[in-house]
Amino acid sequence: MKVAKFGGSSMATATQLQKVGNIIQDDPARKIIVVSAPGKRTPDDVKITDLLIQLGEAYINGESYEQSYEKVMDRFREITEELSLDIALLEDIEQTIKSVIRQDASSISKLDALKSIGEDSSAKILSAYLCSIGLNASYINPKDAGIIVSNDPGNAQILDDSFARIYNLREKVGILVIPGFFGYTEQGELMTFSRGGSDITGSIVAAGVKATLYENFTDVDSVYAVNPTIVANPKEIKTLTYKEMRELSYAGFSVFHDEALIPAFKEQIPVCIKNTNKPHLPGTNIVAEKKQDEKCVVGIASDTGFSSLYVSKYLMNREIGFGRKLLNILEDEGVSFEHAPSGIDDMSVIIRDSKLTKEKEANITKRIYDELHPDTIIMHRDLAMIMVVGEGLVSTVGVAQKATTALASANVNIEMINQGSSEVSMMFGIKAEDLNRSVESLYHVFFD
Repeated sequence: MKVAKFGGSSMATATQLQKVGNIIQDDPARKIIVVSAPGKRTPDDVKITDLLIQLGEAYINGESYEQSYEKVMDRFREITEELSLDIALLEDIEQTIKSVIRQDASSISKLDALKSIGEDSSAKILSAYLCSIGLNASYINPKDAGIIVSNDPGNAQILDDSFARIYNLREKVGILVIPGFFGYTEQGELMTFSRGGSDITGSIVAAGVKATLYENFTDVDSVYAVNPTIVANPKEIKTLTYKEMRELSYAGFSVFHDEALIPAFKEQIPVCIKNTNKPHLPGTNIVAEKKQDEKCVVGIASDTGFSSLYVSKYLMNREIGFGRKLLNILEDEGVSFEHAPSGIDDMSVIIRDSKLTKEKEANITKRIYDELHPDTIIMHRDLAMIMVVGEGLVSTVGVAQKATTALASANVNIEMINQGSSEVSMMFGIKAEDLNRSVESLYHVFFD
């Protein structure tokens, strides 16, 4: 039994849905299908989920939401009409939106419910289309599928008891179409995962039913060794390990949500990333272990939008609990950190800019001065992080030397380096303005 997940680009238009139908028809083992909300039809288009968020925020703020509502309905109308589906399906989607808007619920719960309509409607449309082409398919609500989650709107976590319930899906007849991105609490409240959470749903379901393979269909032929918008025609990665994929996803690869592989990883279920538009291509396989003779460095990931909080104090290393107290201040202010390299008299904490408002920065700086009495506090902004990723990287001689030489040859100053904390990656902090030429130089050293 295979679980296949189709992303937003695969669900964006009637033409794409027809491709999805052909893919499902071509392999009888594809018994469980997980879908995203309709994505962009063109680069300047707007995703359905974003339209639903606009609708919800406008309603909550007492503003006019009719324009967003009409755009959502127009998208679904276009898809259902082109697929010649019963108009009752469109009416059902319309009633669902109106019902959520009218329900007596908190703003957070209402917004979660509205966001989920994109995936929910996709699942209903696809199951109806599959039936129209002669397949035995049915829509399965996440509650009925057994996807039980924590009470944490916008960041729900799967509960361990769910997997035994999900396993029961194996007994159902026909093709099952499940909306991604959301589940229900034990009390029956709808909760969404973090953004991109349809990948999480796919991985959860694959783990729950103990699938032989979890296929993730997207709009790329495979995972590439580097961002193709930075390096033209980069090499494809044929095989990755779970750890490598998670590091690459975290550090900027947009193919997979960085939390998505955890359930599949725990159950050792192989994953294959494939292109909906070219399903005959092999794609990229993600496995628990790879062959010993395969290349050490598999990819170079990068991302911008970071700041570094630098704290210096003479004899810091002798002050028991300094690091803990510093991180506790960040925790109290609700700020998570990404990396925390340190020396004997100084410590840097890497934070995503999205987590650090001006108000929080001011509070954190004041508390550090008042409670830890440092010699210096400096906030370095406009940083980018580059991750050189590969199993066995730390134990392979010469990788760090190659990387630093590549950056030096590109005339890029390394603001910070973190090697050894991860067995599969080496991290460099640089100025954001130097990102592209840094990545190009690293790619040529490791892959040309």
